[in-house]
Amino acid sequence: MSDDLAPLLERARGGDRDSLERLVERIQGPVLQLALRMLWHPEDARDAAQEILIRIVTHLGSFRGESRVQTWVYQIAANYLISARQSRVEARRYTFDRFARELEDGLADIGDEGEWPADKALLLEEVKVGCMNGLLTCLDRPGRLAYILGEILELGGVEAANILGISPAAFRKRLSRARSAVIAFTRAHCGLVDPANACRCARRLPVAQAMKRVNADALMFADAASARAFPATLDRIRRLDVVRRTAALYRSAPQPEAGQELLDRIRAILE
Repeated sequence: MSDDLAPLLERARGGDRDSLERLVERIQGPVLQLALRMLWHPEDARDAAQEILIRIVTHLGSFRGESRVQTWVYQIAANYLISARQSRVEARRYTFDRFARELEDGLADIGDEGEWPADKALLLEEVKVGCMNGLLTCLDRPGRLAYILGEILELGGVEAANILGISPAAFRKRLSRARSAVIAFTRAHCGLVDPANACRCARRLPVAQAMKRVNADALMFADAASARAFPATLDRIRRLDVVRRTAALYRSAPQPEAGQELLDRIRAILE
């Protein structure tokens, strides 16, 4: 989300419909990205993003210019997501221990990712992104928001604290707890972070397909370009210090495309 949204917002709240639609176009991707990482399922995320965008476009007058537009947008999104209806994955009430047991019990006895033909790359990407986002749901919502804002989106501590309505010291403490928990899990279980670990996307794929969590005809997360690039991306990530690899994996994930559908839904509601 760029820093030059203030003029667009000013024209939008002055009644310029074209500026309003352009503002929504600019912010809908980051809002959807935040919602997806918070709620896991794309449909839950799109519903949440729609509600957040409606709150934004119907409360343009509340922006006082005391922060960046990005900060204000994320404040509205965070306030909604912290108390939004439980998503279908959150309903499973995953903990780190339960998530680890499920991964360990669902590994096929097959080769590593590199041995798969090229047409499997999308499926491996689907497993990877779904698993990484699922891992986030092991954190409580306050910790999840702190991790996404501070570690994945790399927002500064003061800005992230303002978004969450807490002090910078409280944010740093919250982020530290969440980061430590996620890093400890991936270092112990994820073969992408540590090749010595047993869990591999290729070993997880057959079980995920059998459980209908991966459907080759209806992929939820995978992006062809990211899938093709991931072997080189993973090589670069594994050159990082081990504590930095997990965040790098999250940042390498494909960005969800809001597309025209979400904008059309907002336009229809406004009309």
